[in-house]
Amino acid sequence: MSHEPRPGTVVSCTLLVTALLAGATACGSDGNPLSSRPYDATDRISLNVSGGDAEKADPDKPLEVRAEDSGERITDVTALDATGRYVAGELSADGRRWHSTEPLAADARYTVRVSTENEDGASGRRVLTFDTGRPTARKRLTVTFGPGAGTYGVGRPVTAELSQPIKDPAQRAVVERALKVDAKPAVQGGWHWVDDRTLHYRPKDYWPAHSTVHVHSTLDGIKVGGRLWGGKAKDVRLTIGDRVIAVTDASSHSLTLYRNGEEVKKIPVTTGKPGFETRNGVKVVLGKEYFVRMRGTTVGIAEGSSESYDLPVYYATRVTWSGEYVHAAPWSVGSQGSANVSHGCVGMSTSNAEWFFDNVREGDIVQVVNSQGGTMETFGNGFGDWNLDWKKWREGSALTGGEQKTQEDTSRLQPAAA
Repeated sequence: MSHEPRPGTVVSCTLLVTALLAGATACGSDGNPLSSRPYDATDRISLNVSGGDAEKADPDKPLEVRAEDSGERITDVTALDATGRYVAGELSADGRRWHSTEPLAADARYTVRVSTENEDGASGRRVLTFDTGRPTARKRLTVTFGPGAGTYGVGRPVTAELSQPIKDPAQRAVVERALKVDAKPAVQGGWHWVDDRTLHYRPKDYWPAHSTVHVHSTLDGIKVGGRLWGGKAKDVRLTIGDRVIAVTDASSHSLTLYRNGEEVKKIPVTTGKPGFETRNGVKVVLGKEYFVRMRGTTVGIAEGSSESYDLPVYYATRVTWSGEYVHAAPWSVGSQGSANVSHGCVGMSTSNAEWFFDNVREGDIVQVVNSQGGTMETFGNGFGDWNLDWKKWREGSALTGGEQKTQEDTSRLQPAAA
């Protein structure tokens, strides 16, 4: 693809040039060009920015810097806008041309600093500025972050819902680079593309207890691709509560709740019986419902069959969208602590269910181990994000997905308060 300027569409930057240092090259006493003061490379370097008028550049077009003198070589180019946001670019192998590799922002002022070197090894400098205009795109890509402002458990991922599907890897990289998650204290974390319109962000490990999380976007005014430009997004600020992890051991028929690493309560429970085994893995509390009417028909059990049920359930803490809860099950008290007789939920006495209901919040961890069931789905049925190894998680990023892949670690299923 040619980036040569077209007649009538090139913004002349002659009037915008600011020489970093004017005057002829001053030679050092030893004659070494590396000790010389950088010369003014104004007449040796050109900057081309295509535009639709004579004053402002089109942010839809690439930025290009060229060495006009055959003996001049570009050694470095730094382009940034007034907010301090840098523009990525590539320098040709011969050092004669540099061009931007990501979109410019609309309605922005850019400063471009160019370093050069001549045939004698002397250094030159040129500084230029230019303004971009408004995009003419018909589409705007907006982002909605979740959850809403509030206090959550250490397992709650941050979500980003896009108004338009993004499939192209390069466009995904533009979007992902603009989605910011700032945590105090700082954590290692990353985005993962769930599908073309949804991203999840999680730390490598759970959020630190009592930390704060600020989610925001710098996508506004950035070209994503084609005629699609980034729009505004509402910031979200979250507070993380205590580190609450409830470990359900299906083999010992018990649930143990840990708060900030300390065991708080151990509760006798029943989990899924053969054919209806409770899913293993890490789940995240999605919400709490004081009353739920549970019917077997909602999970594919035929009405009137031997497994059919229609029950009023209280103190129900939801962990999957398909209907898995930790809830009161007074009808199975005789089996709690000794046998698994449920249809997949974790059942306990009414008093214990009330206590659990009152002591967990959205985002807290509910981990099931030693069940004969499969593993909680990563996406689509709640937040199974933590069941992906960190390396696998990073493979879902448009920015880190190309890194060397290694075999996912395997973990033994055993209770832990980690």
